[in-house]
Amino acid sequence: MAMSLKDFLAEHPVDRDRVDAHKERMLAEVRAHRLRELREQAGLTQAQLAERIGVGQRQVSKIEHGDLDSAKVGTIRSYLEAVGGGLALEYVTGDQRIQVA
Repeated sequence: MAMSLKDFLAEHPVDRDRVDAHKERMLAEVRAHRLRELREQAGLTQAQLAERIGVGQRQVSKIEHGDLDSAKVGTIRSYLEAVGGGLALEYVTGDQRIQVA
């Protein structure tokens, strides 16, 4: 007899922490891909962008790979300005959003 989905889930509980971590990794990859596209549309290599904003090429690579925790907000702002955009920071809680920068 085939096992129902409910029975299967009861025997194999979902590890929400693992699912959430995987989701964050996937979102970081999507964001990083978009940043690379923006840089390429601006006609810049990683090295050219790095020189323009005053950081090493490795820092640009880290930003494009989603490693934003080690990047300064000013560096991310400079990156976005160099590719023709800007940075907006929001404080978000519940359904409230307040732009802080």
